[in-house]
Amino acid sequence: MRILHLPKWYPHRYDDQDGDFVARHVAASAAHGGPDGGPTHAAVVFAAVARGPLSSLIEEDHDLAGAVPTWRYYYRARLSGWGALDRLLKLGLWLRCQRRGRRAVRAHWGGAGPDIVHAHVLFRPAVLAAWWRWRYGWPYVLTEHATVFQPANAGRLSGGRRWLAGWLVRRTAAWLPVSQDLCRALAALGGVNPHTVVIPNVVDTDLFYPPVAPAARRGLLSVAAFNEAAKNLSGVLRVVARLRVLHPDLSLRVAGYGPAEAALRQLAQELGLLANGTVEFLGKISSAQVAAEMRRAAALVLFSNYENLPCVLIEALASGLPAVATAVNGVPELLLPDGAAGLLVPPRDEAALAAALTAVLTAPAGRFDAAAMRARALAEFSVPAVGRAFGAVYARILGR
Repeated sequence: MRILHLPKWYPHRYDDQDGDFVARHVAASAAHGGPDGGPTHAAVVFAAVARGPLSSLIEEDHDLAGAVPTWRYYYRARLSGWGALDRLLKLGLWLRCQRRGRRAVRAHWGGAGPDIVHAHVLFRPAVLAAWWRWRYGWPYVLTEHATVFQPANAGRLSGGRRWLAGWLVRRTAAWLPVSQDLCRALAALGGVNPHTVVIPNVVDTDLFYPPVAPAARRGLLSVAAFNEAAKNLSGVLRVVARLRVLHPDLSLRVAGYGPAEAALRQLAQELGLLANGTVEFLGKISSAQVAAEMRRAAALVLFSNYENLPCVLIEALASGLPAVATAVNGVPELLLPDGAAGLLVPPRDEAALAAALTAVLTAPAGRFDAAAMRARALAEFSVPAVGRAFGAVYARILGR
């Protein structure tokens, strides 16, 4: 079974964490998407605008030694200096990269084409996959992660892009959103497909696991991109400043990076959270470091205005770490109403967040069952579970 993955987002030479959740989907599919939960012959072709100087119009990085052979292409950001013309020229370069990648993959496979093309994230990868379906007869499936289709953001899409999103979903051999909420959001744009399977984000359960001594856990942990419109980290800082008055031992460790970092550090300083070490900014850290932070924290906080299916909450489940998060989009699919894995609060409600954090931090021993949380993560979000879910879809399409 040969699966060609076309991601819009994927780790690259400029940022090894950009699109890492897509890379985990690819890895799960490659390891367990074949017959009887075995491996597939997977390959990745990824192309993106360069974030630095290039020696030519296009540069290539390829890794054929890993579990998933990968071809990465980078093309120049500025070509003519004219915005509209540059956009057209860059589209041409992207298509050239994809053609090179397709030919390289077929040569790697001894001249054979893919059995299935797996597009990750609208729009370009799915448009290309739809074209290849018409040109070569290769069926394609589509996995979607983007929050742009959520009701809070859908106004950013033109009427033409709304129509195109629905058309591409309808044309897929299988439509694979990562959450029920995202499935509903695309359905509102006309994206209804009888072969729809929700396949969630994946967690490395060998990396994320509960601590040996859970009693040693203390403090809060935030792991999020520094994107204020989505993550509302400033609200978390204000709530921590309020709680510190009654809980002087409270601490918050913040992992992440992004455009709002300087402003958030300034706000933390103004709130008096840096001088005494109440808040510590950890910067960009690896997945292994995030896992270690989850084993030392008492609770995770995610105060987003909108989300899709946050990987960080799945990682918290695998780590047996209770969370407090906003009841937006796909989040209630992870933090269920029974409160076994944490508490939900309304978005932007800082008083509710303060009350929920207090309740979690002062909960009696046994209130949150780490073993049960991890068992759910293993059953629903682990690499084997997600990989086999992809495999069942592939097998149906190929009649196997």
